[in-house]
Amino acid sequence: MKNGVVIVGAGHGGVQAAASLREEGYDGPVILLGDEQEALPYHKPPLSKTFIKDLQAKPQPLRGEAFYTGSAIDYRPGTRVERIDLAGRQLELAGGAVLPFDRLVLATGSRPRTLPLPGIELAGVLSLRSLGDARTIRDLIAKAGEVVVLGGGFIGLEIAATLTAAGCKVTVIEAMGRLLGRAVAPAVAAHVRQRLEASGVRILTGTTVSKLEGDATGHVAAAVASGGERLPAQMVIVGVGVIPVTELADAAGIETANGVRVDAQMRSSVPEVLAVGDAVNYRHWFTGQDVRLESVQNATDQAKLAARTILGHEDAYTAVPWFWSDIGDMKLQMVGLTAGGNREIVVGEPAENKFSIYHYLGDRLLGIESVNRPADHMMGRKMMAAGFSPAPDVIAAGGDLKAALAEFQER
Repeated sequence: MKNGVVIVGAGHGGVQAAASLREEGYDGPVILLGDEQEALPYHKPPLSKTFIKDLQAKPQPLRGEAFYTGSAIDYRPGTRVERIDLAGRQLELAGGAVLPFDRLVLATGSRPRTLPLPGIELAGVLSLRSLGDARTIRDLIAKAGEVVVLGGGFIGLEIAATLTAAGCKVTVIEAMGRLLGRAVAPAVAAHVRQRLEASGVRILTGTTVSKLEGDATGHVAAAVASGGERLPAQMVIVGVGVIPVTELADAAGIETANGVRVDAQMRSSVPEVLAVGDAVNYRHWFTGQDVRLESVQNATDQAKLAARTILGHEDAYTAVPWFWSDIGDMKLQMVGLTAGGNREIVVGEPAENKFSIYHYLGDRLLGIESVNRPADHMMGRKMMAAGFSPAPDVIAAGGDLKAALAEFQER
């Protein structure tokens, strides 16, 4: 393949795809395009935590510069793709240049969802997705004694905990009746709420914002809640979810539906074009449902498989999904997809801020949600990867799961 593989997107999925191509023995050109101007692709999870509260913190590169040069990966930051020309097998870049490819990997990720609110354009109203966003938030903290966070999902709560620890007075506004409504069980959500409120975060659920008000300089000054309460704020963080970035695929006629549709080998409806990560929708091997997962694990595992597909392998994607979030003094770790479960077993002590919830559908383990119980999470990943569902009674009785898994694997 003389034109090689071009990867659009230099996040976790894009960088892993480039690395895995070399690890799998691909010796053609590998070109990695990033639309940010950062010198090196970086880890995104720390942005909502240590980075925004520490003026001295630096971004954490996904790989060092020597990786790109030593692996002959042509990383091009600040490169924006305008169009995919499938007939010509090339990309049209901003500025008029074209870039031919033999295989194309779309790792375009997602972007923060916006809200059609009066005042949303005011200075100091921000979302967090990039290093530039995190730098802006960090710069504003010293001037923003009061902050309103719109959205009670992972990103909103991580930021709320971080800014509270930095001395800000934070109010979280969530439209649903509880926090983390699409992410964790009600018991975990209630625990998170209790811990955050104890730390000083004010939380308003079942509440929306009708408008944002600004001062004479055009900077945000307050959020007005649906019930009429005016909440002073020198910074407003919008964290109401993300949407997949599919414009390039859409314009090229590549099939999309809440993300780029891919098969079990990460191929799109155009076989020469593969896609990975937040922007991908696929039929999940475990649930049998179409899903789009937003996690570092999903992006990196799909990227590894996409590289193997390009090299001619036909492996199917069967990675066990897992997720994590650090919210204040709580490390939340989730493995599996728990929607549709009909039985929950709690182990550990919520009062001690250390517990796990095992989710079952009948006798089938769907997943585990853990708070400060990393051993449960790691064992869950091993069990689910092996296709092992311990009997619910074994979990409830505190049985030896390591031994039970070993016995299952020896059969």
